[in-house]
Amino acid sequence: MTENDASMVPMIAVIGCDGSGKSTVSEKIVGWTSDYGPAATAHLGKQAGNVGRALTGLPLVGNIIGRFIGHKKFSLREPRAKNKTPGILAALVASLFTIRRVLRFRRMLGLRRQGFVVITDRFPQLDYPNSFDGPVLSEAAQGSFFVRWLARRELAAFQWMTSYRPDLVIRLNIDLDTACARKPDHIRRKLQRKIEVTPLLTFGGAPIVEIDSTQPLEQVLAEVREAVTLFLTGNDCTQLASWRGQE
Repeated sequence: MTENDASMVPMIAVIGCDGSGKSTVSEKIVGWTSDYGPAATAHLGKQAGNVGRALTGLPLVGNIIGRFIGHKKFSLREPRAKNKTPGILAALVASLFTIRRVLRFRRMLGLRRQGFVVITDRFPQLDYPNSFDGPVLSEAAQGSFFVRWLARRELAAFQWMTSYRPDLVIRLNIDLDTACARKPDHIRRKLQRKIEVTPLLTFGGAPIVEIDSTQPLEQVLAEVREAVTLFLTGNDCTQLASWRGQE
C-alpha cells in the first residue's frame, strides 16, 4: 500500500488473460463484498477492442475507420522492438487511451475515498511494458522527439497508477487451448503472449491468490469467494477493521 492510499478501504484486482473469466468473477466479488459494506467495480484496462468495435460500427465512416485501425503502421497491438518508435498518429492514439485510463483510475480512487471497496477488472502494470495493461510506447526508442515526449508522459502516468498497490490480487490462470475455445475471435499468438506474461506480474508485491480458471465455473467461484472472505475478515487487516468501525 502506498502512503497516498493508507486511509482508503481495500481494493481487489482481478487479473488474467482474455477468456479467464475476469468480468464474471469481478461481478460476483462485488455481490459478496456488499455483505460487508458498499462495493463497486472499475475496469482499468485499455478497452481498445471495445472502442474499435464502437468506431467501426458507425454508419458511413465505420468501414473507413476499420481499415485505418487495422493498418499495420497504425496498430499498437503488436509487440514493438525496444528501439523502435511508432508514428506520431499511433503514438497520439496510445496517449489518448492512457488519458482515458487515468481518468477511470481517478474515478476509482474517488469511489474508494467515498468508502467503496473497489474490485478492478485488470490493473496497470510496469513489470512488462508493451504487454497487456502496460505502457505501449518506449521512451528509449529512437525517432521523433514528440513521440518520445509522449512516451515519457505515458510512463509517468503508469508510474503514478502503479504506485497504488492492490490490497489483494486474484490471478485467474488459464491455458492457451481453453482461452482460444472461450475467445474464438481472438488471435491465438496474442492470447499466448498474455498467458506467458500473466504469471510474471507482481503488482508491487501485492498479495496474490492463484486460481485455476480452467476448472468448472462453480469451483472457480467457490475458491475466489473463500479467498475474498478470508481477506475481508482477516484479523490482521487493520485497514478493513478501521473501515468497519471495529477495534
